[in-house]
Parts: sequence; structure tokens; C-alpha cells
Amino acid sequence: MNTTTVSRRDSLLGTGALLLATTLAGCGARGRTPTPTPTPGERMLDTEPDYGTWFDGVGTYTGTHDWRGRGAVTVVVGSKGPLGYFKFAPTAVAVSPGTTVRFTWSGNGGGHDVVDVDGRFASGALTDRTGHVFEHRFDDPGVYRYYCTPHRSMGMRGAVVVLAD
Repeated sequence: MNTTTVSRRDSLLGTGALLLATTLAGCGARGRTPTPTPTPGERMLDTEPDYGTWFDGVGTYTGTHDWRGRGAVTVVVGSKGPLGYFKFAPTAVAVSPGTTVRFTWSGNGGGHDVVDVDGRFASGALTDRTGHVFEHRFDDPGVYRYYCTPHRSMGMRGAVVVLAD
């Protein structure tokens, strides 16, 4: 009779794999993903702002979307990127003074937040609630760099650039 003995190490490895699979399953889609505020033939800025090294290593940064002239725009928190649901969509937007940016949670990728690097705004506690909205009105021209606290090192960084028309 052939008896298989499960070692403590094998048992722990199996438990670890199960925990990982369960965690990753929780990162999947849990509802309809909100849509950022694009328009057909969307424009990008001709000249990129100076972000310094902010977007170094952020594969989702492809330029700054020109959304000036709108009263409110939407940025999706927890949009799908190369590493999962750990990006802002779009990554960088240019708006006019007085524009309200609505950060809208997709409900994907676990708990997220939105925190300004210089402490000018923060969404509060982490949440993974689909449809959660944090709004901030950007009145003063400048570059506002922000991130998601637990996923910053994964490249979940973004920017709002306020440009006087």
C-alpha cells in the first residue's frame, strides 16, 4: 500500500497558494468600471508639464490629456493597468482653474485612496466600494501630483495640471 505523507512545508505552501488565489480573485471586476471623461478625438497637451521624476517607472503614463474648458471631469481610481487594477485613468489631466475633478472608484484592486504629495487634498480612508466618489476643485494654476497609498510603489500615481487659459 502506497501512503502519501503531507509535510508541514507542503501544507503551508498549499495554504499560501490558496490565500494568494483568494486575494487575487478579490482584485477582479466587481461591477461596471466607471469611465473617465474622454471625448472623441481627445487632445493631448502639446508641451508636457515638468513632472520631474514623478512618472519614472509608471508604464501607464502616456502624456497629459487636455480637458481644459470643462466644469467637471472624472478620473477612475482602480483602473486596469499592466499589474492589475492599480492605476488612475487617465494618469495625467490638464484642466482649467475652477474645474472639479471627480475621483470615482471602480471597486477593483482592493482598497484605494487619493493623496496629494504636498498635503493639499486627500480622499480619506482606503475604500474598495464601487462608485465611491471623492471630489476636489482645483482653483490655482500648478501641478498637483497624487498617489494611492498602498499602491504607490506599483506605479499608482497621477497628476492634475491646472493651466490658466
